[in-house]
Amino acid sequence: MNETENGHKLASPQDLSTKKTKVRGNWNNKWEFILSCLGYSVGYGNIWRFPYLCYKNGGAVFLIPYYTLSLCAALPMSFLEMSIGQYTSLGPFVLFGKLAPIFSGIGWSVIMMCFLFAASYNLIVSWSIFYFFASFSNPLPWAHCNNEFNSPGCYSNSEAMQCMNQSLYYYNRTCLSVDDYCQISQLTALNLTHCNHSEGPVLANGLLPKISPSEDFFKNRMLGSRGKSWSNMGNLQWEIVGCQALSLSLIACSLVKGIKSVGKVVYFTATFPYIILAILFVRGITLDGAYQGIQYYLLKFNISKLAEAQVWSDAAIQIFYSNCIAFGTLISLSSYNKFKNNCMRDAVVINLSNSSTSVFSGFVTFSILGFLAQELGVRVDEVASSGSGMVFVAYPTALELLPLPQLWSALFFFMLINLGVGSQIPTVETLTSAMYDQFEFLRSRKTLVSITTCLVLFLCGLTMCLEGGILMFELFFFYSSGLGLFVTALAQLFCLQCFYGTKKLLSNVREMDVHIPKFLEYYWIIAWTVVAPFLLFTISFFYIYYFVPAYWGDYVFPNRIQVLGWFLTFATMGFIPVGAIIALLRYRRNWRDALKISDDFCPASIRKEKRALAGNSELILNEDFQGICKNEEDQCTTDEIPGKEKDITQEGMRFI
Repeated sequence: MNETENGHKLASPQDLSTKKTKVRGNWNNKWEFILSCLGYSVGYGNIWRFPYLCYKNGGAVFLIPYYTLSLCAALPMSFLEMSIGQYTSLGPFVLFGKLAPIFSGIGWSVIMMCFLFAASYNLIVSWSIFYFFASFSNPLPWAHCNNEFNSPGCYSNSEAMQCMNQSLYYYNRTCLSVDDYCQISQLTALNLTHCNHSEGPVLANGLLPKISPSEDFFKNRMLGSRGKSWSNMGNLQWEIVGCQALSLSLIACSLVKGIKSVGKVVYFTATFPYIILAILFVRGITLDGAYQGIQYYLLKFNISKLAEAQVWSDAAIQIFYSNCIAFGTLISLSSYNKFKNNCMRDAVVINLSNSSTSVFSGFVTFSILGFLAQELGVRVDEVASSGSGMVFVAYPTALELLPLPQLWSALFFFMLINLGVGSQIPTVETLTSAMYDQFEFLRSRKTLVSITTCLVLFLCGLTMCLEGGILMFELFFFYSSGLGLFVTALAQLFCLQCFYGTKKLLSNVREMDVHIPKFLEYYWIIAWTVVAPFLLFTISFFYIYYFVPAYWGDYVFPNRIQVLGWFLTFATMGFIPVGAIIALLRYRRNWRDALKISDDFCPASIRKEKRALAGNSELILNEDFQGICKNEEDQCTTDEIPGKEKDITQEGMRFI
């Protein structure tokens, strides 16, 4: 405590901040921040989407648009988000409102995207946990068709071979004669290989639909989705419910002490997947057929693909999703940095590490797919797929063909759990940080906030744990972070470049003792003001131009469900105009105030000093006004207190 020359006791900024709120907190060191960002950005997309896009879009040629767009858009956007988060020490929910009230809706939009993403993404973590526990079965349940849950069309090569040796056909776990096999389709046998059909002989072997044991396990055992649709979603899959509860419990435990506990957890969740990837890489490239798989991945060049707009669109969408641009999490994580941290260096390290991980994981993926293709006697492109089909169908099939399949399966799915949890922790932390920034008294109740947030996510995710829950998951994943993500990113660029100003941003970066060479300064300015906006407009255009309705497999969702999906899209980007309208209504007497840059858009230390100054002024006024202000209606000003003008500064009066 200090005293004025009149004997008044003044609280220091530290005293006032301690009384009012608990300290927001910081990372213990720069590695906690880097590992948290890396654990967040390196996720399932690096394993199941990027390798497939390389194969689909011309092999190594795809790396040209991928790295071009990474340098021209992803890296500048990452640096932009990190710099404003670190400079203000604020999460995205309140940061844009502090910039100017009219932009407060951008923060709301970001938080809504994080919420929808966390609710749906957690289901994939739950699937990984389910597969991890199933990996300890002997034999693996997805390695054969002799389980009770297997559908009649389940087809196992090893079991079918026993029937083929007897000139019989394999169906519904039994060997059938050609007569019985044709009879299933209401046909008669023509000979040992063909059935009679009204349009002519048909090959018996391709007459009935077949499903691999791993796909049968995924759809009919874990999901229980057989025969389910939007009009019949089925019952809850209680095992998935339990896995979801376990997943969110792990996340809640990692967040109970806020950023301090997160900083410790990421040392494991961000590094362990690299250890498993390295082990799988060594094992993968030593397998028969690995070279053929890698050929499909990178070595089959198709330079003509560079002329296709779809290739550049795929690269742009992948790089934005992979680096989690405009989700607000980078802002939230960097807000816990120390003010003098070199965020420009961190942005470069994290982006290059993320891109390199994608390329490296592709070698792991396609070396194993090459082995799978050779074992099944098919081409690599017949087993290569994107999305959940890659991780939960193709990979399990390949792993069960390896020696010690239980070990490799357990390691692989434990790696997926780490990737999922590593991505979920920063996402959920962004949601909790929004509450801490908006309601500062909650900072002393981190355990309660973390558990409550995870409980809400658990309840919202229950619809995806139904037997037809995969349909709800695909709807969320399809609509929640597509067009809304790009529109939100454009809104961020507009308010920070056109309204706040590039020169001010660079000045703020220098204020944090980040040295920017002249050539890099020009690079950031051009990327922020020209390249990134152009790319975002282009991505949005192609996203709409190539838009297809949401679907799963061959099932295209009904129109009413597509409308629901668009509501999810507008639930994210719709907050931007809503926030602007609310701000204009709030400042309708002087609407220009809604466009003014807030004095709170500044470093945290300056905000604390202003609060302390305002608090000291209140202490002085409360003491000196006793006996002068008789009731609440009296107008008490410094003019009524002779000699007090020097004790109350203009800055302090402004905050009273």
